[in-house]
Amino acid sequence: MAATYRNPALTTDAVWIRAGRVLLVRRGQPPFRGLWALPGGFVELRETVEESVVRELFEETGLRARPSKLIGVYSGPDRDPRKPTTTVAFLMRGRGGNPRGGDDAEAAAWVPIGEVGPLAFDHAEILRDALRAGSYGATARGARPGRRPKAPGRRARATPGTRKARRLRQGSPRSRRARRGSR
Repeated sequence: MAATYRNPALTTDAVWIRAGRVLLVRRGQPPFRGLWALPGGFVELRETVEESVVRELFEETGLRARPSKLIGVYSGPDRDPRKPTTTVAFLMRGRGGNPRGGDDAEAAAWVPIGEVGPLAFDHAEILRDALRAGSYGATARGARPGRRPKAPGRRARATPGTRKARRLRQGSPRSRRARRGSR
């Protein structure tokens, strides 16, 4: 007599960041209908997780990209209210383009990282981990979901008495040498 196992479902999620923006889809179906989420979905039979994330990304946004880096595996038992799921999240690379909502996505858009609001499932955690793991250029460096990036042209601020405050007050090494009369 064979034992019956209750296993979590396997899903994939795509994190694609370009020029300080992240690709998101607005969910058209429950759960979390109307909330923004990372493109992704269930892995089909006879499909690798890498194939699944490419397929799901295309079905939901109309864009093609390839996985460039594993962000992590997320397996919280309550991450999906429908049933236990485990997701494999990938950082994606590709040419970009204008996304369009498809499949179960009501809409798709490139959203500035600093303007990302609440996300469905545990996607805010996945996005935070992706931002910590990768380098995306000056426009996204240090940006976090829900936090506005520093406006261009504004000087950095530091708490008085810290090393950063002293460095800002002293200027660059080159300007210090000029003030001392060094070569």
